[in-house]
Amino acid sequence: MDDIHIRRGYLPGAIGRVAELHAAYYTENWSFGVYSEARVATEMSAFMSRYDDSRDGFWTATVHGRVEGSLTLDGQHGREQGAELRWFIASEKLRGRGVGDALLGEALRFAAEQDFPSVFLWSFAGLQAANALCQHHGFVMTEERIGSHWGIKLNEQRFELLL
Repeated sequence: MDDIHIRRGYLPGAIGRVAELHAAYYTENWSFGVYSEARVATEMSAFMSRYDDSRDGFWTATVHGRVEGSLTLDGQHGREQGAELRWFIASEKLRGRGVGDALLGEALRFAAEQDFPSVFLWSFAGLQAANALCQHHGFVMTEERIGSHWGIKLNEQRFELLL
């Protein structure tokens, strides 16, 4: 991982690049399309506009200055409802190189430092690598339902880690 740099905080262009990474992966593999890309871009823009460094986290994995992975921890309701992990993605060139594990480790360390009672994320059946990584870190599935949060019907799954 010598050429990969993980850092916390905003980088110029990161919102667009993270939306692009999601759009490319989820359109190719799950037929999500424009609805999903617009939703990621809109929701991530809103999050970054209210980003508070004392409770939120935004980590990127870059290669030669280009964002190739990310993970966000939304702590806005962290003390009451747990902090939410969002926009967890790695580009094709980083998959299988330990970047997801490193990003998740950073986010969980930060969440523990903030004394959040728990961390949760929404995923869906079929994302074997991501779901296995979360379970490896101690997350358990707490809810499962058919939903169309991303514009198509999926078996949505909520994973939670008590801290």
